[in-house]
Amino acid sequence: MSGTNMMRVAVIGGEGIGPEVTGQARRVLSWFTERRRLPVTLEDAEFGLEAYRRTGKVIPPETRAAIDGADAILFGATGGPETAEVPAEARREGSLLKLRRSLDLYANLRPIITDPALYEAAPLKERVLRGVDFIIVRELSSGIYFGEPRGIETGPDGSRRGFNTNSYTAEEVRRVARFAFGLARSRRGRLCSVDKANVMEASVLWREEVVALHASEFPDVALSHLYVDNAAMQIVRDPAQFDVMVTDNIFGDILSDCAAMAAGSLGMLPSASLGPADTRGRRQALYEPVHGSAPDIAGKGIANPLGSILSVAMMLRLTLGQPDDAALLERAVADALARGARTADIAEPGQAALSTAAMGDAVLASLERLAA
Repeated sequence: MSGTNMMRVAVIGGEGIGPEVTGQARRVLSWFTERRRLPVTLEDAEFGLEAYRRTGKVIPPETRAAIDGADAILFGATGGPETAEVPAEARREGSLLKLRRSLDLYANLRPIITDPALYEAAPLKERVLRGVDFIIVRELSSGIYFGEPRGIETGPDGSRRGFNTNSYTAEEVRRVARFAFGLARSRRGRLCSVDKANVMEASVLWREEVVALHASEFPDVALSHLYVDNAAMQIVRDPAQFDVMVTDNIFGDILSDCAAMAAGSLGMLPSASLGPADTRGRRQALYEPVHGSAPDIAGKGIANPLGSILSVAMMLRLTLGQPDDAALLERAVADALARGARTADIAEPGQAALSTAAMGDAVLASLERLAA
């Protein structure tokens, strides 16, 4: 982390639609540096296929230096069929999973908030969507995506077997649960912990540690538990019942995509991935939209940049210490939507769809109006 008053943000578009949506988020962040005198410098850095073609590494040394020197990282997306030309070992070495692990980004926050302007665009009924405002806290640096042993093996008879290990230590559970409890305490005081403790030993440990932490440190927070299959059903049946939800890596990955249907589209969802606090209370942080690289629409200029733009709002609040600017940006996105700005994924039948850049224009125009 940088130690001066001027803060640094590494901007990494990545692959697929990543550069397109990140480009609009960068425009918005630049508006704050110029119009609101936000003390931030932006450093663009390469990641992914093009970086590999140029340097032989998915994350070149200069990109890693930018990441290590940044107060926050604004990331786009990774993956797609074109990346098949990158050797498997090079891809693993520069994977987003490994980057998250190396920065110890253990707490992933995915806010799910409905906007009345998108009620008709969402696949759920309006009566289900009213009042939805909750956050999924996903443990991000452990669990089945990192567990060992893992692999694919061929038996003596030629049969093949794939296997992964879902493993958690008590401390890995407790630190993400502690973060989620603290977040719930700052909101409406309710935490729902999601596991599969009826069939999985890792989930038995998860629930035991969450219960113990609740009793010892957070008795003022109302704690409930759901099995993950029931949680998925409840998210589409009555998402307004939730305040903060905490769960493990793979369950959080799946449930947050499910919850996107309450927000109208996966393209609407921002996220923040945070590491442990240092002695100054600051955390390593990576901000990115929840959606993937969407290679089927990459390069067409039609991707929804609002997930990336709203990730900038999370950055303003959580890393850059500008809650008023974060609220201003969130109001600007709501204003643009209320005025009818839509990309194809959130447009109603017959409604005109904006390009990625035009949606960025709409948010910037709203910022200008609201800041006047």
